[in-house]
Amino acid sequence: MRTQQFGRGGPDVSVIGQGTWYLDQGDRVKAVAALRRGLDLGMTHIDTAELYGDAELVIAEAIASRRDEVFLVSKVLPSNASRRGTIAACERSLQRLKTDRLDCYLLHWRGSYPFEETVAAFDELVRAGKIRSWGVSNFDEDDLAEMLDVAGEGKMACNQVLYHLKERAIEHAVIPWCEQHGVAVVAYSPFGHDDFPTSRSKGGTALHEIAQEHGASPRQVALSFLTRNKAVFAIPKASSAEHAAENAHAGDILLEEDEIAALDAAFPRGPKPHGLPML
Repeated sequence: MRTQQFGRGGPDVSVIGQGTWYLDQGDRVKAVAALRRGLDLGMTHIDTAELYGDAELVIAEAIASRRDEVFLVSKVLPSNASRRGTIAACERSLQRLKTDRLDCYLLHWRGSYPFEETVAAFDELVRAGKIRSWGVSNFDEDDLAEMLDVAGEGKMACNQVLYHLKERAIEHAVIPWCEQHGVAVVAYSPFGHDDFPTSRSKGGTALHEIAQEHGASPRQVALSFLTRNKAVFAIPKASSAEHAAENAHAGDILLEEDEIAALDAAFPRGPKPHGLPML
């Protein structure tokens, strides 16, 4: 599994991690097994949120006795992102995850509370050892610039955003901004939301041909394409140990320049949208 630095001065983190949105709505035994298999194969970056129902409880079971292996991330809802609310939300997540710290804690999306309040809470949590770093999610470049003005350079570890082959809007401005300021980009829903290219589509055909060259699956090639930039990580969800293994092996695939060009042509990023796409 490839690793790369998570933000400016951050630790080395697995390029392919494990998402957990809706993880609590399926077979819990299979979900725990999937997370553990992912850890076995080097997918040590596990992402969750207070929004995700009982996902934090499932993760707690999966990482029991293995906490030190994991780069653990959770998120605070905007409605809880006051100074006191953020600290209380973090404490709840720590209890549910059965751990004493998070490796990164994110503001899930921009809400009504001033950034100054949320940042003050993040800084307090860092000083207390409850979180090791903090970041944001679903932030466009204007939001990022505003947060930078409040927090200063080198404070934001990451920006977690929607990114998949059919939705490449962040390549216009968000990824370049994050590269310039040493902020990691984390791609959520990297296979799309129940919308992965079919084998009969133009893009699906390109994926299949490249996958054959690498002895890989189209989904593995998609993950490799998304993480071709050294600032970008991806957090696909897996509902079974087999799916987790498939995702993990994508971290070993390096695409050639002509293959990247072929996928770029098959999945054009299109014009810059007026707003940042999100789920």
